[in-house]
Amino acid sequence: MTTKDLPTPATLRKLLSYDPDTGLLTWRRRPPEMFTGERYGKAWNSRYAGRPAFVTATRDGYRCGRIFEKSYFAHRVAYAIHYGAWPRDQVDHISGVKTDNRIANLRDVSRTENLRNAAKQSNNTSGVCGVYWHKNSGKWRGLIRVNGKLQSLGYFEDFGDAVVARKAAEVKYGFHPNHGRPALV
Repeated sequence: MTTKDLPTPATLRKLLSYDPDTGLLTWRRRPPEMFTGERYGKAWNSRYAGRPAFVTATRDGYRCGRIFEKSYFAHRVAYAIHYGAWPRDQVDHISGVKTDNRIANLRDVSRTENLRNAAKQSNNTSGVCGVYWHKNSGKWRGLIRVNGKLQSLGYFEDFGDAVVARKAAEVKYGFHPNHGRPALV
């Protein structure tokens, strides 16, 4: 979907109120000119105005809702209302909590930046992203993916040394400090 297909932030502000401190969206009362008949406007306003909006959860755990028969993610709508422009790329939930749409928890980032703030994968057995036991060498191995390429950080006798190497590489390549946090259920 291109930005020309999206409702403008001004339109969003007419339809919704956004509280940046709580991250909650609420439907505003709509004027009669937004409806084909007065009866429809009264019915819509009595049912929705002043009530929470974008409360449906996707399978992935994000909040979503519909505006003019099209679905949108709550975090993208919140971002557009707050900043007056739709995000250029992906919206990262800094804390990893997909329902936390407070503006302090949202940032417009590239896919690469978003992946650098990922939770630890559920199949991770070492407890640290990019560190695993290499059975053939009998050592701990450190790896990191940068610009789509997997880079070896070396083989280590000591688990702690592998972790230090991985954490140093995360800092060097600009990973977010939250990267590798436990996955939220």
